[in-house]
Parts: sequence; C-alpha cells; structure tokens
Amino acid sequence: MKRLFPIISISFLISLSFISISHAGKVKSISGAGATFPYPVYAKWASAYYKSTGIKMNYQSIGSGGGIKQIKAKTVDFGASDAPLRPEELEKWGLFQFPMIMGGVVPVVNIRGIKPGQIRLSNELLADIYLGKVRKWNDPKIKAENPGLSLPSRAITVVHRADGSGTTWIFTNFLSKVSSEWKEKVGCAKAVAWPTGIGGKGNEGVASYVKRINGSIGYVEYAYALQNHLTYISLKNRAGNYVVPNDMTFQAAAKNADWENSRGFYVVLTDQPGKDSWPITGASFILLHRVVERPERIKEVLRFFDWCYKNGQEMAKALAYVPIPKRVVDLVETAWSKELKDKDGNPIWP
Repeated sequence: MKRLFPIISISFLISLSFISISHAGKVKSISGAGATFPYPVYAKWASAYYKSTGIKMNYQSIGSGGGIKQIKAKTVDFGASDAPLRPEELEKWGLFQFPMIMGGVVPVVNIRGIKPGQIRLSNELLADIYLGKVRKWNDPKIKAENPGLSLPSRAITVVHRADGSGTTWIFTNFLSKVSSEWKEKVGCAKAVAWPTGIGGKGNEGVASYVKRINGSIGYVEYAYALQNHLTYISLKNRAGNYVVPNDMTFQAAAKNADWENSRGFYVVLTDQPGKDSWPITGASFILLHRVVERPERIKEVLRFFDWCYKNGQEMAKALAYVPIPKRVVDLVETAWSKELKDKDGNPIWP
C-alpha cells in the first residue's frame, strides 16, 4: 500500500486506488466519504486492515455535509458524519446510521508564549469571542478568567470551517446550549452564518490557519490539535470546572450516554454533566442505505467496521479517540442484522 498522506494535504484520500473487483467477484476495495473529524483513525485502521486482509478502504475526507450528499446519491458505499441524522431524516432517505468512534472538538489558539491548557475560557466567553463581542486577547473578560497570565493587546482572529461540517455541528450545538444569544442569532448546523472570522476547509484548513496567524482561535478535532502541535485551551464545563481535552475527559462525557433508548442511535454528547467531562465531546457516525443494492460490497463494509470495533481500540486510543463501548457495539451489530437487507428482504449480516 502506498504511504498515507499527512493530515494537511491537498487530497484527503486514505488510498488512491480505484474501486475494483477481481475476476472471481471478490471485493478488493470499499469506498466512503465524509467527516474529517475521524480521518486520522480511519487512516490508521485502513492501513492495518489492508495489511491484515489485502482489502483497501478508500475514504474521501470532505466534511460531513459532503459525505451525506454522496451516500444519498449512492456514489460511495458508506457516508460518514459527525452530525447524527434525526430519525425522521433517516426514514426519509432510507438510511441507517451507527456510531463508529468518539472524540473531542477543541478550541485552539496561537498566542505567543501561551502553552497548551494555560489559557482558560468559560463557555459564555468562548461564545462571545465567536459572536465578535470580545475582540482582543487582553479584554477585561479574558483577563478576569486568567489572573496573572500576561495576554497581548492583539486582535483576535476567529477561524471557523468554510465547508459543511459535522465538527461545526458539534461546536455550534455546544455553543447553542451554553449561550442563548448564540442559539437565537446563529444556531446549530453543519454550516452557519458566522458573525465574524475567516473560514478554512476541513479540520486541516482550520489547523493551517491557526498555525500561521498570531492571535488566532479556531476549533478542530483533538487529533489534529496534537499532530499539528496546536495550543488548546482549558474550558469550563457544566460542573464549573476548567478541564483540558484528553481521553479521560472525553470518556467522562461519554460514559452516561443513553444509546440503548436512542432512536436511530441519535445521541449528542455536548455539555454533559460530570466534574471531569470535556464539554465539546462528540461521536462520529457511519451512514448506509437500509435496502442494499450491492450486498457483497456492503458485507465487506460491515466486515471492515466489525474488524475496527474488535481490533482497532488501541489504535484509536493512541490517537486520543474514545472507542465505542462493547455494550454499544453489541447493539449496533444486532441492528445491522435487523435493519440492513437486500432487495428481496434478506438480512445481509452476519
């Protein structure tokens, strides 16, 4: 297999090979498109799966909005979105979704002399920055939360996503929960009318802008913050504690999620209770058509994700993602056998 591209690149393909099937009919590759949030772990899994099975997983990291469009248009085997579709939308398009991985969205800054976790922001203050109400790093509101920290008289450059994005959906869902003004004026969506700032395409684009612009603030998936050596903030959670993003604070937010009673696995993990919870935690979802037109291809998609559930946990943890708990995996795979059928109504799993 060719060497995987780095995260910041012009093309975000896990593999460049085209979809191919051998003369004997065996599926040799599967295709997907969508969320940039899980790209680092999907790349890791794809490489390991290829070495184990010889089957390639081709994934276009184009954002959740693009992934949803492509699965609706049936141009890929599966879509990926960080914004879960509501049950009524799944029903409308004949889709099925399931959670594949969990992680955190983190605000990141470029302020010279400031180290990761050193600057603290409350939920409301983060919303005010993205509303354009707080414009300089030495604003009295920021200084009040960071006594003793030397902050520059520098304008804040707000960076946001320019494309339809599940990462944006998670971020704006959180802001809508903690700021009534944000909820009223901007709201929660994969793409919103930003009150201020500049847009970057993908987590990669936002990370690139933040790295280059002194005085900037952006939001990215945690693995992008780590791999690009970005400075993350300490964020005040619902319990009133300042917490930093890591696998423990993501797990704290995710541990009480009620997957069993959710409809269509529709679960949102932002602003969860708990003294250690990271407040912008989210899950990333896989989308498939319920009525399967190419059963052998979708069986191979399910084999890939089954392998990832069972063999990919340590790889996920190494990239600071939170694996899906086994109790939820069991629910998901039971749903595969019930919900996914061929044109004749026969289940395709196991």
